[in-house]
Amino acid sequence: MSVYPIIMTQEKFTHRENLKYPYEERGLQFGDGVYEVIRIYKGSYYLLKEHVDRLFRSAEAIKIKLLFTKEELTDLLLELLEKNNMKNDGKVYLQVSRGSAPRDHVFPVNVPANIYAYIQDLSRNLEALENGVSTITHRDIRWENCYIKSLNLLPNVLAKQEAKEQGSYEAVLHKDGFVTECSAANVYMVKDGKIYTHPVANNILNGCVRMRIETFTEDLNIPFNEEGFSVEDIALSDEMFLSSSTSEITPIIKVDNSQIGNGEPGKITRLLQEAYKKDANIAISETVHSERIS
Repeated sequence: MSVYPIIMTQEKFTHRENLKYPYEERGLQFGDGVYEVIRIYKGSYYLLKEHVDRLFRSAEAIKIKLLFTKEELTDLLLELLEKNNMKNDGKVYLQVSRGSAPRDHVFPVNVPANIYAYIQDLSRNLEALENGVSTITHRDIRWENCYIKSLNLLPNVLAKQEAKEQGSYEAVLHKDGFVTECSAANVYMVKDGKIYTHPVANNILNGCVRMRIETFTEDLNIPFNEEGFSVEDIALSDEMFLSSSTSEITPIIKVDNSQIGNGEPGKITRLLQEAYKKDANIAISETVHSERIS
């Protein structure tokens, strides 16, 4: 995927070829920063407010002082779409680090945070959404504060790579026998018409799509239980699915050697997929409408 030419930085906007950060950059040397990935449909953001809110929560959790308000960042991200004439399906990668300073574990004093954001085209993975995916299980070896969307992703990377090497889409992480989430997504089990997923806690990321799914279940009158389920429960599940900004709501049809249900995406998963598509279309319409009014 090629990167669009205009990139947002603390100097607002620059061409990607002009982006030159010092080698002593805390995001590079310590993973000392946070990030967000925001979905774009037909040139409009989906769940923009939720992502901006979470970026601020993550930054606050690791004591990074942002030099802009939520409203200012939102305006910059909207301007980024305009400057790139973005009209396609895609994503924005947005990153904030503690800044550039001589390497020292202690926070630097009076050093501004570094920020940049860039756009890439990203088509919907229709094959995975329609037919479902296989996954593997993998021990969760991440730190205890996964609610912070930090740059420290090496355990996630290793788990995702292991899944790929085994011909699977994702790794279902587990700790002490209980499923937490995937390497880059939240994960859910359906049993007897009820959805089960790990409770919101410090050791998982409360996904923006996950939060939306909970509202979908309320509208559809589907029980949504924030209760952990075990690795052993997987083989007994009727359906499973995962969710993220880039994966949307993707059915899981196999975990390790266990077929899930009848090996096809289930009824509840399909209902949630339809709710997602409807919600994304509404969000796009409302965004376009509000921009026209302003």
